[in-house]
Amino acid sequence: MTAARDGDFRRLPEAGEGVVAELTAVFNQVMDRSTHFNAEVQRVKRELVRHGRLDERLSASPGQGDWTTRVNDVNHVLDALVAPAANATRVLDAVAGGDLTQRVDLHDGSRQLRGDLRRLGRAVNKMVDQLSLFTGEVTRVAREVGTEGRLGGRAKVQGLSGSWRDVTEAVNTMASRLTAQVRDIALVTTAVARGDLTRTVTVEATGELLELKLTVNTMVDQLSAFADEVTRVAREVGTEGQLGGRAQVRGVSGVWKDLTDNVNFMASNLTSQVRNIAQVTTAVANGDLSQKITVDAQGEILELKSTINTMVDQLSAFADEVTRVAREVGTEGNLGAQVRGVSGVWKDLTDNVNFMALNLTSQVRNIAQVTTAVANGDLSKKITVDARGEILELKDTVNTMVEQLRAFADEVTRVAREVGTDGRLGGRAQVLGVSGVWRDLTDNVNYMADNLTSQVRNIAQVTTAVANGDLSKKIDVDARGEILELKTAINTMVDTLSSFSSEVTRVAREVGSEGQLGGQARVEGVYGTWKRLTTNVNELASNLTTQVRAIAEVASAVAQGDMSRSITVETQGEVAELKDNINLMVANLRETTRAKDWLESNLARLAALMQGHRDLMEVADLLLRELTPLVNAQYGAFFLADPDEESAGLRTSVPAKGLAFIAGYGSAQGTTIETGGLPVHGLVRQAAREKKRILVEEAPPDYIKINSGLGEAAPTSVVIIPILFEDKLLGVIELASFSRFSDVHLAFFDQFVNTIAVAINTIIANSRTESLLGESQRLAMQLQERSDELQMQQAELQRSNAELEEKAALLATSSQYKSEFLANMSHELRTPLNSLLILARLLSDNPDGHLSDQEVQFATTIHRSGSDLLQLINDILDLSKIEAGRMDVRPKKLPLIKLLDYVHATFRPLTLDRGLAFELSVGEDVPREMYSDEQRLQQILRNLLSNAIKFTASGRVELRVNRVKDPEHQWGSPRSSEVESGGVREGDEVIAFAVSDTGIGIAAEKLPVIFEAFQQADGTTNRKYGGTGLGLSISREIAGLLGGRIVAESEPGKGSTFTLYVPVVSPGHAATGPVPENRPLPVPEQLSAERFSTAHDADDAWPTPTKLESWQTGRAGQVLPGRRVLIVDDDIRNVFALTHVLGRVGMPVLYAENGREGIETLERNPDVELVLMDIMMPEMDGYETISAIRRTPRWTDLPIVALTAKAMPGDREKSIARGANDYVPKPVDVDQLLTVVCDLLDPEGADGTATDATDAPTEEPAAAPTTE
Repeated sequence: MTAARDGDFRRLPEAGEGVVAELTAVFNQVMDRSTHFNAEVQRVKRELVRHGRLDERLSASPGQGDWTTRVNDVNHVLDALVAPAANATRVLDAVAGGDLTQRVDLHDGSRQLRGDLRRLGRAVNKMVDQLSLFTGEVTRVAREVGTEGRLGGRAKVQGLSGSWRDVTEAVNTMASRLTAQVRDIALVTTAVARGDLTRTVTVEATGELLELKLTVNTMVDQLSAFADEVTRVAREVGTEGQLGGRAQVRGVSGVWKDLTDNVNFMASNLTSQVRNIAQVTTAVANGDLSQKITVDAQGEILELKSTINTMVDQLSAFADEVTRVAREVGTEGNLGAQVRGVSGVWKDLTDNVNFMALNLTSQVRNIAQVTTAVANGDLSKKITVDARGEILELKDTVNTMVEQLRAFADEVTRVAREVGTDGRLGGRAQVLGVSGVWRDLTDNVNYMADNLTSQVRNIAQVTTAVANGDLSKKIDVDARGEILELKTAINTMVDTLSSFSSEVTRVAREVGSEGQLGGQARVEGVYGTWKRLTTNVNELASNLTTQVRAIAEVASAVAQGDMSRSITVETQGEVAELKDNINLMVANLRETTRAKDWLESNLARLAALMQGHRDLMEVADLLLRELTPLVNAQYGAFFLADPDEESAGLRTSVPAKGLAFIAGYGSAQGTTIETGGLPVHGLVRQAAREKKRILVEEAPPDYIKINSGLGEAAPTSVVIIPILFEDKLLGVIELASFSRFSDVHLAFFDQFVNTIAVAINTIIANSRTESLLGESQRLAMQLQERSDELQMQQAELQRSNAELEEKAALLATSSQYKSEFLANMSHELRTPLNSLLILARLLSDNPDGHLSDQEVQFATTIHRSGSDLLQLINDILDLSKIEAGRMDVRPKKLPLIKLLDYVHATFRPLTLDRGLAFELSVGEDVPREMYSDEQRLQQILRNLLSNAIKFTASGRVELRVNRVKDPEHQWGSPRSSEVESGGVREGDEVIAFAVSDTGIGIAAEKLPVIFEAFQQADGTTNRKYGGTGLGLSISREIAGLLGGRIVAESEPGKGSTFTLYVPVVSPGHAATGPVPENRPLPVPEQLSAERFSTAHDADDAWPTPTKLESWQTGRAGQVLPGRRVLIVDDDIRNVFALTHVLGRVGMPVLYAENGREGIETLERNPDVELVLMDIMMPEMDGYETISAIRRTPRWTDLPIVALTAKAMPGDREKSIARGANDYVPKPVDVDQLLTVVCDLLDPEGADGTATDATDAPTEEPAAAPTTE
């Protein structure tokens, strides 16, 4: 039992009789069945792996239960693996033979293919379906194009890929190009046949139009029949177990007959051998050990024969021994060679032996029950009897064997179910703890499953690739026997399909792309369906070649002028229509050519006849004499149009009041009517209006009579031909004929009438030219006289222009000198003022407290005086800008409340200091916003309010803001002085800013004077109030630029009212949107003047400038400290002043004298965060320096502020255009500069914080008058 557990199925020696003999017999039967099962597995493995025989199966040993079930399971596994392969072989053999009707049956009886086997079957069926669909489509296209002559057919095969898709596209490309070429020829020839000679053949083609020739491989029908018979025999013998089957294939010979005989001979030998073995094993199972195998055998069958005969001999000897022992022990009771009739000790010994036998009997019988159950296939029983010693070891061994057999049976059953039922290949039996024969048996089963799995999967890969159009794969797995045949059949099929695909692609390329007619597809060794498909395609090619070449011959002949040829080849379908159209085209071309020759020759002849004639009547008579008989007419008349004098010079549709009969043919010759001819009406007028001839068929009998010497008759056809030249009616020709006018005649009329019109118009023009020649000569003399007069006037005008140009040049030069002088003076004055104001500001701040109050007052006075000088410079510059017309405004959206807050914050402290009441009122209907220049409005209001405060010693100053509904009415005051420098239009929405005071007033005669430059009401040297007299003049001009005007009303001793009328929307900017938010911060050029020029004459009201300490707290105190600044300026005074200002707020400063040094400083100091750039510098000015900095990628975002003392128009825009972020004019306003710097270094905090009292102080000094 231990050996059996380890896979050694040796038999037990024969025992005596009784229970031991029975146990030995049963155990030996178990071993025999195990040996038989092992031998069967080895045999089937050998036949499958070595010889590739798929019909080999395990034969069941005598017995029942799980033994037979396990054998059937293994055979079922083999059937499940072999049947799909054989089925696929059958289908692939049929495909190779050209039979595309076969399919792999996915339901083998009651068993359904699953897993990899089902995918294999589907792949083969998909391949066959696609091949069938492809074949049908190609056959259909070939039949339609080659036989029926129906062009345009296309093979429609869905779901193809790889080579199949390429082949289908190649076939469709060939058919499409042939269709396009033939149809284009048909289109052109049909158009020509219908008289349309404008079409040309445009389709591309090369070489001859080559017929597509497909070659299809067809396997022999006899091979299909042979495959069916072999499959049937294999199924009967291998699957159904029906021995004696024979393959019957009629009509075969040669190799196929030998192959059929060999198969039948193999089946006959196997049948006789298996049946003889079955007889012997059945006899042994029935207890008859006298039978032996006597059939002739060789090889492994001979070994099997010898093994079974030896087994029978051993079983016979064993049976004899068992019978003897059983007889002696079980029947005779002679244990241990007992002697009959013994007593005494022998009887006790006998009793002891019998007791031992009783124990052995119970133990052995329990063991026999278990082993018998195992032999019958029942692996659920175990030995339970008590035992000791070796019997206990036997008990454990048998129980272990049963457990291993159960595990082995479960694994084999699982693999059989997965492979045979579920179709999942790759399953392996895993039995733990086995060795010996059991391990070999497990390995053999797994080896068999692995081989079948690799073979079936390789076949599935290749067939799937073929189904997807990939013909590059082949079966390369090792195989033998029938699997080898299947491998060879599939590889042969792939080679054949690849060759077929290559030939079809080649022919399609030659025919469809290169246009080479006559090509043939050559695929060797094809039969059946493939042969018929090849024949159909070749027939298509032959027919198309014959037809196209016949068409080409006729087309070539027509192209060479030979119209006698026609197409005679037999055709059908669209090609037949093409043939008929071409033949009809050739016939029509013959007629057309003949008609064309007639037209051209007669047109040329008649045109030559009309040349050289200058008399209209002579030309008309000549035309009728030649034209009437030429078109088979018998009656003709020529009418000349009598032009209307009023419309003689116009080109109208019917510019004639009548017709004059000037020539006839076959009619009564009357005298020519010079004027007052026939009115233009009826068909003649209609023909002239439509500008085309009118043909009358079947004229009435009483219409006109054609006379001859023998009689008269009415004509059949009448044609009226208007003669038009550039839409002007020159005349009418009317012809009558007994027969109908042909199409050629009518075409001749349409062409020849233009020649007639040109000739008549030439004659008329020549006569008019002669009559006008005298008139032109008379007018030429008059023109000569007037030309002399004009030359004298022109000479005088040239002298005047020369004087004006000289004055203009002098004026331009003077203006240029003035501008250059102002610019230079501005620079020279502002440069020292810059350092003066900054340093005075620093001294007045007195941050360390080292200066006394008087010294601080000195510094404040210096700062105030410098500001007065700066205001004077700004006023002069403004005035020069205005005179030069270069004062610009920058309108933007302006909240009115912002402007009023500025006025209130600026002038409320001034009025309080002077003890004046300051009132500010706003009307209810005043708009919330306006679109104007905020800084210019502030400048005007600042001047008006400063004057009001300056000239008012007591009382009040008031600013009223109202909406004006009728500005013309408001301006009409008799005591007012209107300043009309604006452009307020009627209907514009206007706001009035009225500044009133209770001051000294102005006399009425002085009101117009105060608005002139450098003029004041009191212009004496001992006047009480100072000023330059520029403020109101500048304000007036700025108001005009804003589209408004200023109106002054005053009464001496009572006060004055200056009203500024400004439109809500600045003129010329009504459609302009708000200023973009991303533009640079708008810093007006005159902001410094705005801050410090408002009260330069009010000594007692000058406010204290904001101290720099306020810039060291709040947002500025967080942004400015520690931020390094580079100052580029050639004036050391400005650098000195700016360095101290920036140092006061914690900003370290670097210095460079010119632009080149500035760039070098930037390269040495990458931590510079802001640049203050002077514009006018030696070597490299500010503009060039800014451009150079911006060209460097790492400095593209570096903030740059342009500083200039020139402050001329356009400087700010030029600086921004060169790359500066902002612009500050010199002298630098410290608060303005720090505001700009803070906003550039902290752009996110710029909105809403720049005007905070702690960041950028906005308190400004009061405005001072500058005019009176």
